[in-house]
Amino acid sequence: MEKVNAVILDKMQSDVALIPQLASHIIAAGGKRLRPMLTLAAAQLCGYREERHVALAACVEFIHTATLLHDDVVDESDLRRGNATANAVFGNQASVLVGDFLFSRAFELMVADGSLEVLGILSRASAVIAEGEVMQLITTNDTETTEDAYLDVISSKTAALFAAAARVGGVVADAGRPEVEALDSYGRNLGVAFQLVDDALDYSAHKATLGKSIGDDFKEGKITLPVLLAFRRGAEEDRVFWRRCLEKLEQDDGDLEHALDLMARHNALTDTIERARHYGARARDALGIFSDGALKSAMIDAIDFTIERAY
Repeated sequence: MEKVNAVILDKMQSDVALIPQLASHIIAAGGKRLRPMLTLAAAQLCGYREERHVALAACVEFIHTATLLHDDVVDESDLRRGNATANAVFGNQASVLVGDFLFSRAFELMVADGSLEVLGILSRASAVIAEGEVMQLITTNDTETTEDAYLDVISSKTAALFAAAARVGGVVADAGRPEVEALDSYGRNLGVAFQLVDDALDYSAHKATLGKSIGDDFKEGKITLPVLLAFRRGAEEDRVFWRRCLEKLEQDDGDLEHALDLMARHNALTDTIERARHYGARARDALGIFSDGALKSAMIDAIDFTIERAY
């Protein structure tokens, strides 16, 4: 990861001073670097001992960071990880353009790697992420959204990059098709679990200890699984409440607290975490074809970390 961070610092430089200034604002803000770690771990799990995976892990982080910059503009977010977002500090225009710059840097790293297969995996993932964000835009404020439609959104906007990050690790290691597909499945299921937990945390008091504000999804009218479960399980008067708050965005003092009460009454948060556990188990099963060892244990630990941060 030290080598990956060195590549990130080098490639975010530009003669245009605002670019590294804004990029470093979001990159230095922290984050788990979970996606690039998947690339490193997957490659080494398959016996890779060279250096190609380092630049590709940095590429994965650039794709992720670019999407965060764009997402914060779309969501009009002011905070990320307890700090002011780049758009709050530098403005929407600069955030969008620096996001474009980081996407371009990611593609430079892909091209420099020289593998058309790697280029295909990561470029396709970038397109799928964008599709997922547009799908989320369509489902926002729509309480008729189905659970399947919600899963399609998170599979695209979150799980696709997890899957690609793990898959390219196997590809650079020249692993066999069963191993590469297993890594893809591991990453995809881990990504779904990760987003499910994130969506539960948005309505959890525990989120405050993670440096995040509570109820951002509620204020924006996002339709996530905790909302879907509470909406479907509630009485008609409850559905009237959800429609007012999320479809019309007519929110009064105390509405968030009432939403939390409804979720508690209908076990919406605990059941969302249980769904995450299910996908975590699928991710664990995908690693079954690999021999036991420190790297496999670390990748299993990543599943546990993803789900246990809800507590």
